[in-house]
Amino acid sequence: MTGVLILIAAVLLVLLLLGFPMKVPLLSAAALTLVLFFPDVDLAVLVQQWIGGIKPAALIAVPMFILAAEIMTRGQSADRLLEFVESWIGHLRGGLPITSAVSCTLFGAISGSTQATVVAIGQPLRPRLLRAGYPDSFATALIINASDVALLIPPSIGMIVYGVVSGTSIGELFIAGIGPGLLILLLFSLLCWWKTRQLGIERAPRASAADRLAATRRALIPLGFPLLIIGGIYSGTFSPTEAASVSVLYAIVIEMLVFRGLGWSDVREAALATGLVTAVVFVLVGAGAAFSWVISFAQLPSVLINDLLGLGAESGYWTILLTVAVAFFVGCMFVDPIVVILILTPIFHPVATSAGIDPVLVGTLVILQVAIGSATPPFGVDIFTAVAVFRKPYKEIVVGTPPFIVTLLLASVLLIAFPDIALFLRDLAFAE
Repeated sequence: MTGVLILIAAVLLVLLLLGFPMKVPLLSAAALTLVLFFPDVDLAVLVQQWIGGIKPAALIAVPMFILAAEIMTRGQSADRLLEFVESWIGHLRGGLPITSAVSCTLFGAISGSTQATVVAIGQPLRPRLLRAGYPDSFATALIINASDVALLIPPSIGMIVYGVVSGTSIGELFIAGIGPGLLILLLFSLLCWWKTRQLGIERAPRASAADRLAATRRALIPLGFPLLIIGGIYSGTFSPTEAASVSVLYAIVIEMLVFRGLGWSDVREAALATGLVTAVVFVLVGAGAAFSWVISFAQLPSVLINDLLGLGAESGYWTILLTVAVAFFVGCMFVDPIVVILILTPIFHPVATSAGIDPVLVGTLVILQVAIGSATPPFGVDIFTAVAVFRKPYKEIVVGTPPFIVTLLLASVLLIAFPDIALFLRDLAFAE
């Protein structure tokens, strides 16, 4: 099977370097593997696996959450959340960058999308950070990396895809992501406090009680969005898929009827944008499912895990989870996170669970690595979103990222060392 591994690696590398969309290398590698090494297998199987990859009912949640995020990004929710956070903590040492981090976390809990968070929070806050005296490299890196908390705080599209591929409960993954997300927010807040002291930037004036009350009132309805989703899943009122449908209705009602900031034409544009993004995601999911079937059929996971990495159930907790963390982190530095989840999950998930490691912990760690890799050079997807949104050269965007990446890696080590960071709320929510 070494020949299969070499062929797949070569096809993926060459086609990616030639600039083909990711679905082409995945399907080409899968098809060539069948033609050259398994000629008795009908290529129609690839089509069946591709279609089967997008059949799971849980994937219905993906376009719903994307649509809700599109509507709220175009509406007033982001501005109201930002105003609310700043009124309460803007006067603290490092208040403005901490406001940025908290706002990214809250909007991530609404959108479930790192890129939507970069756009919605980054555009208004980056100029204010610059005016306050923070270096552009720090301001941009803060927004990019704080936005990655959106992958951990529910709703998370990455968790939905991981849950479908691995068979892990999406509801449990949603709840488990809250603890690590809040841990990262705390670590980023400490980093912002330290950077502000280093720069000698003065505190902003404290908001009056009346201003705080007004900002809180304006933010109550947007804040109800994550409470509705988490509370609904936690109480068993609805499933994650049903929560996605409720989120769309909630977004339409508050942005059109309550805030009156959007019209039907805006919703139609949001729906069209959602259709485009969903098509890209589902094509990748289907192609990834076909590719995953081929590598499983060729028994490549056992070759990679046993022969090359020497991993097994006896390898131990730390060895397995550190290997998983490194593999997903490095993968997302170069390839779209969804593709990495589709390719690597069938390889690493079985060995981790066979060693008795909680699958929800494995999934949470994987999504954390996906979040880190999404903002890590050379090809983290959020970096290129920032390049487009802020119209800055690539080099200026990435120069400030190392302190945040180190902080995120520290969070990964803490999660492995103290799994209750993720599992405590999960156990509390799903206790029998």
